[in-house]
Amino acid sequence: MLLCPKPETEKISLSTGDRLHEMAITQSVVEICEKSAAGRRVVSVTLEVGDLSGVVPEAVEFCFEACVRDTLLDGARLIIERIPAMGRCSGCGADFAVHACYDPCPACGDYGISVVSGEELRVRELEVE
Repeated sequence: MLLCPKPETEKISLSTGDRLHEMAITQSVVEICEKSAAGRRVVSVTLEVGDLSGVVPEAVEFCFEACVRDTLLDGARLIIERIPAMGRCSGCGADFAVHACYDPCPACGDYGISVVSGEELRVRELEVE
């Protein structure tokens, strides 16, 4: 059975104090999953991580094993889906891949860019028994 946590109520906490920590983020992911699983064992977790989110996927993978120990997620598989950074130029409307937060538009050179994707960090899906 697949579950999708409610995005408006299940937000991943990014900070502990003033600093970002993958361990704290991973603990928040586990809490969201346990709440959404409602007592059922979790088989897999699909986590979306945007390229501009500031989160290192490999560090989350490393922390996941420690965070799930003795929880409903113990033994669960973590699937991380990278979300590419995409921007839209406010000058010409072109969509393009963003490699850094201050990339100019490759079509017109304008710096007025809005990020369309790549800042995501969310639990997209749970597989439960």
